[in-house]
Amino acid sequence: MQATSASVENRAVTNSFLPWMAVLGLVYTLLVAVGLIGDGFKWAAGGEAGAAALFEFATNPFMGLIVGTMATAMVQSSSTVTSITVGLVAAGLPVSTAIPMIMGINIGTTMTSTLVSLGSMGKRNVFRRSFSAATAHGFFNLFAVVLFLPLELTTGFLAKSSAYLTEVLYDGPSASVGFDFIKPLIKPVTGAMGDVTAAILPGQSGGVVLALIGLVLTFLSIGLLGKILKRQLVGRAKDLMHKAIGSGSVSSIASGSLITFLVQSSSTTTSLVIPLVGSGVFRLKDIYPFTLGANIGTCITALLAAISLSGPMAAAGLQIALVHLLFNIAGVLLIYGVPVLRGIPYHAARRFAQVASRRKSVVFGYVFGVFFIIPGLLILLTS
Repeated sequence: MQATSASVENRAVTNSFLPWMAVLGLVYTLLVAVGLIGDGFKWAAGGEAGAAALFEFATNPFMGLIVGTMATAMVQSSSTVTSITVGLVAAGLPVSTAIPMIMGINIGTTMTSTLVSLGSMGKRNVFRRSFSAATAHGFFNLFAVVLFLPLELTTGFLAKSSAYLTEVLYDGPSASVGFDFIKPLIKPVTGAMGDVTAAILPGQSGGVVLALIGLVLTFLSIGLLGKILKRQLVGRAKDLMHKAIGSGSVSSIASGSLITFLVQSSSTTTSLVIPLVGSGVFRLKDIYPFTLGANIGTCITALLAAISLSGPMAAAGLQIALVHLLFNIAGVLLIYGVPVLRGIPYHAARRFAQVASRRKSVVFGYVFGVFFIIPGLLILLTS
């Protein structure tokens, strides 16, 4: 009897331990994947200068913004797109070109919570509350871009501040940002995969294949990572959320950041609260700062990807990850921190949801217009 009891206990420990081993394995896979994207693009383009030339079409900041928005709306994962962007910058994509892309990613990521809110369209009042919660996050991110993109174009404050922080953390191509143990673990694998690919596919086609392998691994690792962490933590995350939301703006922002950090998905975090607002458990006023915390928490994936980079452009990869973090922190401090600005996304979302609950065509116009039609028209006009 005692042996059976011990066996059951050992099996329970093993079952609880295995998911966390899988998490570590997936994090390692993500780090390798980002390295492969950078190496593959540099190889295919004939070096960093060639890789930068591939993205000349996005040197127009509005084009970069559109690329970030549409890519995230289609992929439905800001973590994936930011990780890929970090890899591209490490391959030679200029930081100045990538900054509008990062801003577009913030717009595109709000599509998930908007789609979740559409599930309650049959119940007018429930839908009105759900849609207001989803669009409050969307309007905030749109407002942040409207404020900060012109400011960045005229002053370069994000590029300059992130460059300063990168210099503090990263003293040169051989520096380690305090993570000496990571690059030696990553480089042998990326190097070996590059050698095998070169042996099978010599020439630029090998670089394309290597970058594609990195892209596929990025999608798979982040997708599986999100599912495992959601299963392991979502119950605790909900408990934390219930305790924090409504207990104060700072606490709500902090809990949104923490939960997103834990589940590695801002889409999961914001989607958790949409049905709760719709059912009346929380008010829009309560969850508004919580969703802003999700913006900050999602930056951890890009930072994690950046610390695995090596080579002369590794510092640039870290810089764009810091841009993502600084942009989201600046948005919270300026827009939510200033009372006059704080109410703009909030009141706009409430009024828009009232109209949308009466006219469903407005809902579909918003979804397709913001995420696809307007970006598509801007692409045509820009070209």
